[in-house]
Amino acid sequence: MKVKFDELVCEANAVCMGLAPEVFEVDDDDQLHILLPEPPPEMWDRVRHAVRSCPKAALSLEEQPSPDSPA
Repeated sequence: MKVKFDELVCEANAVCMGLAPEVFEVDDDDQLHILLPEPPPEMWDRVRHAVRSCPKAALSLEEQPSPDSPA
């Protein structure tokens, strides 16, 4: 899974940061930073929840098959 965001749409509401602070950070200049662009599997549920909760729909996920999935 890879986390992405649209800088032109993001309003730095920090909802994502509240739900997954290990992955998202809004700095003092109201700029969003993705701290873990490819979070580990144990964080995926929280990251998906944070992405769905974005009030501006500025976040997106690029789902990637897990290494142990059949091809």
